[in-house]
Amino acid sequence: MGKTKREVVTEFRTGELLAAARAVFAEKGFDGATIEGVAAAAGVAKGTVYLYYRSKQELYGAVFREGMLALHRATTERVQAASDLEAKVRAFVTTKLAYFEEHREFFRIYFEAFGSARAVGPGLQAEFDALYREQVQMLETAIRSGVKRGECRKLRPDAAAFAIFDLTRGLLRQRTLGWTRTGLEEDVAFAFDFIWKGIAGR
Repeated sequence: MGKTKREVVTEFRTGELLAAARAVFAEKGFDGATIEGVAAAAGVAKGTVYLYYRSKQELYGAVFREGMLALHRATTERVQAASDLEAKVRAFVTTKLAYFEEHREFFRIYFEAFGSARAVGPGLQAEFDALYREQVQMLETAIRSGVKRGECRKLRPDAAAFAIFDLTRGLLRQRTLGWTRTGLEEDVAFAFDFIWKGIAGR
C-alpha cells in the first residue's frame, strides 16, 4: 500500500528538519544549539519544529539515531557480504571510515554526544549500547569462524572484536579532530594492516 499524503508530507518535513538540525548541532554543539536556530536553518517557524519534536533533546536524539542506524545498516550489509575474515575486517574498517568522510557533521555530533549527559538521555544511550553490542558480536562471530577455518591464529574472539571496534573508533576521532594529516585511503590501509597482522599473526 502506498503512503498517504499526510505521511509523505510528514516524511518530507522531518527530513528537512533533521538535515537542518544536523548542521546546527554539528556547528554549535548541543548546548549552543537552539530550536530557533534549527527553525531558521530549515526555513520554517519555530512552532513547526515543535509539531514534530517536543524538545531540543528529542530532536538531537532523532538526528543521532538516524545517523547511527544508517551507519549500522551499511556496516552490517558490507561485513556480511564479505567472503572471508580478512575481507570482513577490511569491510568493517573501510565502511566506518568512509561513512565518516561522507558525513562529517554526524561524527561531530557522535563524539560530542557522550560528553553531554543532557544531550543523551538513558533511552538513547540504551539504543546506542545495543547497536554497539550488535557490531561487536558481528565481529566476534566472524573471528570465531575464522579461527575454526584456520584463517587466523587462535585468540579470544570477544577481546579481538572489542579491540577492532575501539581502534577504528579511535582513528575516527583523530580524523574528526583533525589530528591526522593523512588521507582516507592511507588511514584505512594503516588500520587494516595493524589489525590484520595482529589477528593473522603474520
